[in-house]
This record gives sequence, structure tokens and C-alpha cells, in this order.
Amino acid sequence: MSIKAQIESLLQDGLHPEQIEVINESHQHAGHQPGFDGAGETHMRVRIVAAQFGGMSRLQRHRAVNDLLKPVLDAGLHALAIEAAAPGEPRRW
Repeated sequence: MSIKAQIESLLQDGLHPEQIEVINESHQHAGHQPGFDGAGETHMRVRIVAAQFGGMSRLQRHRAVNDLLKPVLDAGLHALAIEAAAPGEPRRW
């Protein structure tokens, strides 16, 4: 299973989001480290809208997502950007 699919599955099961988008941004980081060509799934962005985020601070939302994705992070995911919102909140994406 791809890292993208693992992230989607863990977040679907844990938060039952209204909307989720997992974006592989690894190609944007080619050349940032010696020998890294941007291939693979090392840098991911998650955009997620879930009712559970209502009343939570940005930090609490990020912790909730990180807790659910701990297996993926422990397996070596290098970077994770999180854009989390509750339903009806304004967002830039």
C-alpha cells in the first residue's frame, strides 16, 4: 500500500472526514539534500475537513492528525504539512 493510501485510510478510519486530500509534494524538494531526486513519497500535505476539529485549536488539530499517522511517521515519512478545518470554517484551499 502506498504512503498516500495509508494516510487516507488512517484518517478516514480515525476522523471520518467530510473532505480529505492527500498530496505528494516530494517532487518539490528535489535537490534539497544530496542524492534526493524528489522521487517517492517523502513529503506529504494533508487537507482535511472533519467535525471533530470543531472547538479545537490549530495545535490540537495537528496533534490529532499526527497521533493517527504515527505508524506512517515512524516508518520514515520525512515531512507532513497539515491543513485542518472544521466544517464551515474559512480556508485557503
